Amino acid sequence: MPPRRRVDPAEVRAAVLAVSDWLLDPTASPPGRAALAAAVRHSARTLEQLAPGNSVEVRVPPFVAVQCIEGPRHTRGTPPNVVEMSPRTWLLLVAGVLTYGNALAAGDIDASGHRAGLIAELLPLVPITSLGDRETGV
Repeated sequence: MPPRRRVDPAEVRAAVLAVSDWLLDPTASPPGRAALAAAVRHSARTLEQLAPGNSVEVRVPPFVAVQCIEGPRHTRGTPPNVVEMSPRTWLLLVAGVLTYGNALAAGDIDASGHRAGLIAELLPLVPITSLGDRETGV
């Protein structure tokens, strides 16, 4: 399989900003499937590029699963270090609206394996703290 093309940081930021109203306001209308998929896939692939490796699998069904973080590699079956969550939870983490620890404590993340929590050190990827960030493109 050929390597994936590198994700353009501007594309990642634009994709996350496109769904930022929904991330910052849970009562806002959910984004369309294409916008949601783009934000999830671009951001997950950014994580994959920032921390290459095969020791942790991050799953955001139904859109993407990526492997990241150097360490022991698995070759068959379910990997020992898996982090799975909903698209909304993933994007809240990516945007810095929610922390990994809080999401884990709330039961919004299903994590297994002693290396799973290492992704927390890589988040947020596209910090958004207010609607002003979206409007100014900061």
